[in-house]
Amino acid sequence: MSTSPNRATAAPSSDLRTVGRRITLGLASAVAVAIVGTAGAATAAAPPLRGAPDLGVNVTVFDPGMPVPQIQAALDATHAAQVDNEMGTKRYAFLFKPGSYGTTDQPLRIKVGYYTEIAGLGASPTDVVINGKVEVYNRCLADDGTADCLALINFWRTLSNLSINVNSAGQDGCRASANFWAVSQAVSMRRLNITGANLSLMDYCTAGPQNASGGFIADSKLPFVISGSQQQWLIRNSQIDGWSNGVWNQVFSGVVGAPDDATFPNPTYTTLDTTPVSREKPFLFLDANGKYNVRVPSARFDSAGISWANGLTPGRTIPIRDFFVARPTDSVKTINNQLARGKHLLLTPGVYSIAQSIKVNRANTVVLGLGQATLTAVNGATPLDVADAPGIVIAGVTVDAGLTESPVLLRVGKKHGYHSGSAANPTTLSDVYFRVGGPHIGKADTALEVNSDHVLIDHTWVWRGDHGVEGFTETERWNTNTGRYGAVINGDHVTATGLFVEHFQRYNTVWNGERGTTILYQNELPYDPPTQADWMNGDVEGFAGYKVGDHVRTHNLYGGGVYVFNRNNPSIRTENGFKVPNTPGVKLFHVMTVNLSAGTINHVVNGIGDPADTTRAGRPVFITEYPAP
Repeated sequence: MSTSPNRATAAPSSDLRTVGRRITLGLASAVAVAIVGTAGAATAAAPPLRGAPDLGVNVTVFDPGMPVPQIQAALDATHAAQVDNEMGTKRYAFLFKPGSYGTTDQPLRIKVGYYTEIAGLGASPTDVVINGKVEVYNRCLADDGTADCLALINFWRTLSNLSINVNSAGQDGCRASANFWAVSQAVSMRRLNITGANLSLMDYCTAGPQNASGGFIADSKLPFVISGSQQQWLIRNSQIDGWSNGVWNQVFSGVVGAPDDATFPNPTYTTLDTTPVSREKPFLFLDANGKYNVRVPSARFDSAGISWANGLTPGRTIPIRDFFVARPTDSVKTINNQLARGKHLLLTPGVYSIAQSIKVNRANTVVLGLGQATLTAVNGATPLDVADAPGIVIAGVTVDAGLTESPVLLRVGKKHGYHSGSAANPTTLSDVYFRVGGPHIGKADTALEVNSDHVLIDHTWVWRGDHGVEGFTETERWNTNTGRYGAVINGDHVTATGLFVEHFQRYNTVWNGERGTTILYQNELPYDPPTQADWMNGDVEGFAGYKVGDHVRTHNLYGGGVYVFNRNNPSIRTENGFKVPNTPGVKLFHVMTVNLSAGTINHVVNGIGDPADTTRAGRPVFITEYPAP
């Protein structure tokens, strides 16, 4: 393995025991690179200006007039506290007012840890410029800082709405060769403008090239991107100068400069010239008078490229006074009263205990979370209940199962009855994540249930925890952290761009609605069924990772993967990775199954495709198109 700036090679991990995640086989060509970043501590922020919203002690707002060492110290302090705090309760957001931060001689270098958001407060990403880098490195699980270093569990962090003028001054040859963003699921990059060097999605400097499993980028203008060991990635509505390689699922949707996919699976690219339905995530910004607002982008159709190329992203502006700014100490009754009065909802960073549903009933309501704001179910509640109404946007929120089983963690629309919706103004979920287990025992029948028509799911990770702090054995986890279904889609005309669903105990995804579309699907089957009898669907061995209802007549999936790693019982088998109606209108493009060293998936889809078993661990079984043309 080389750490030369001219070449980086990713090899499979020799030991999956530490975190129980996946093997990566990849090869990346590296080029000189640099990019910006850091994370901070609230104590360094200037006091809020008169009329500015009080966003709480865990939100820090930086001003370009602040000394660089002061900003750097705040960000470094929070990174030190959060770099290993995978299952903790601390949440942070660091917001940068318009201006320039860092200099040629004194670059600002931001390292982003767990539950940390870094965002600019400009109307355009070019309004905030970081001269330096914003990075995530491999996490080293051993005390010596050199062993068990990997990116497979670098979850839950956010970077958005700024420019990075990469400055590597003073760094060694390897670190100076790229801006590193070595992450996995539940991490988003949005509205970025990166110049000056390449962006590497793997860290080939810390203990050599290591595994990574991400990820998502949208609405960004990027230099050459080193994908490296990233097993799957979706980049949507962006512009890139080039892309290095593919591993299993690298999907490009509406990306200017995207590679061609004509020779799939060599390389493993899936390229759509345009994205059929998209809406960028709402963002905080300061207007010309220094007032806080939230910009809510409009939906786009059959689009490509960035939304801010010709000025302010099309959409509507909501002044911050129209939001109820909630704290974790606020009751659900208070939040619901504010929503009923017509307020939008801004969730400041923290963990909210939710014993009854937050009800979002009014059309065009925006619920925006900062710093990975987390809603935890109490007494079997459904933390978020979204009405059948057009234009509702839920963004930047994590929803956790609690100790008592919830029927569902987030519901959109009623399960029975008339389903309304607007094709021109879809209800949208952006960077909405789910957890069943991990930081504590969790129980849910279903994590995400979508019953409304015309819903857009723009990047979600729906996760039943394969590891955590509960101290369980695998068998104990199977019977204690219970989650039957990850995502159940009953509505028609639902589009998912970046659907990541893992480890649920029956179907991970069930798609019952007509005319649905998924662009990038990533799934791992559960690691922990104790016996084959525990993993049976009637007479069928196991549950497919992606199931389209038998009655469905029109459905499209572009770029999908189902992985198996039955580490609790390697003899367990699953009949199909994908199960769909055998009808011409249900089409799967570029799908695969892969074995991660334990267990077997007998076929890719509907009895088609070779087994993904231990004889070909780490080597996918691909189907270019189903049904075959």
